[in-house]
Amino acid sequence: MGAHHPGRDHDQGLADLAGLADLAAFERAELVREIEASGAFAADPRWRDAFAAVPRHLFVPYYYVSGAGGHQRRWGESRDPRAREQWLRGAYEDTPLATRLRDGELLSSSSQPSLMALMLAALCVEDGHRVLEIGAGTGYNAALLSHRLGDAYVTTVDLDPEITESARRHLAAAGYHPTVVTGDGARGVPERAPFDRIIATCTLASIPRAWVAQCRPGGLILTPLATGLVALTVRDAEHAEGFFLHTSAYFVPLRGESRPEPEPAAYGGVPRLARESDLFHFLLALTRGTLDPQEAYALWAREGMPGRERYGITVAGGAAWAWLDEPEGPYSWPLPAS
Repeated sequence: MGAHHPGRDHDQGLADLAGLADLAAFERAELVREIEASGAFAADPRWRDAFAAVPRHLFVPYYYVSGAGGHQRRWGESRDPRAREQWLRGAYEDTPLATRLRDGELLSSSSQPSLMALMLAALCVEDGHRVLEIGAGTGYNAALLSHRLGDAYVTTVDLDPEITESARRHLAAAGYHPTVVTGDGARGVPERAPFDRIIATCTLASIPRAWVAQCRPGGLILTPLATGLVALTVRDAEHAEGFFLHTSAYFVPLRGESRPEPEPAAYGGVPRLARESDLFHFLLALTRGTLDPQEAYALWAREGMPGRERYGITVAGGAAWAWLDEPEGPYSWPLPAS
């Protein structure tokens, strides 16, 4: 039986690490090409450099994939080299990754990179802009912002101290040090305000007034709402308005936001075409509590199955409402108070 050589184990370990580093660089370059092909960088190609530089795998040391037997964990420190390679390749797929589960419920995830790229490009940042991110997640999005703008200009907030602590660790491992705050994202981060841009990576039922108040006049708020993404231009501390982007967007809800669970919709009389349409479900989500499915369908059919980009949101004083085509037009629906 041959003698054990610790030195060889060490050398093999270094070789494995070098191999993983090369594989990570290759997979990252492939991901950037895939995002570029999707058109997500089109509004601001400068984001390409950030995605090419920031190592996503450092932000997802483990994640969960759903399989026949429930969720399975992929882990970067598995003793099986094939499992480590599978983890690394998966970290650079253009898919969202479940990173935190509790009793089978998704609490936190790393968003789909091409959707992140589209949102960051739509944010229209310029050098010197101060950005607040609502929902720290893994820290990957904050790292992309820090790469582009510099650590001093980026603040990210999350309600869960475990999430903010792990985000700090991931960011430090990748060489980034933005301000990471543990707190209620719906309240913003007043001590770091004013901001030029606010971007949310969790979905809400309405637009928090604190965000509008903490954004500079002329600033931009980009947030998921009703399975879409709305870009609001801030006029002053009480007024903001803007249209939805064309794309769909599904995010984990903002924790800490109290809202009743929606009643299941009764689709009687709604044709199958609408029941299976993502755009119809967007309208239902946007008008929940105001239109029932039959009323929503009548409007949707009459207006030619409108895309998301025809809808918008207005925040004015103590009120907020959604609308089709124009804020003062015939179709508008109140949003819940926030």
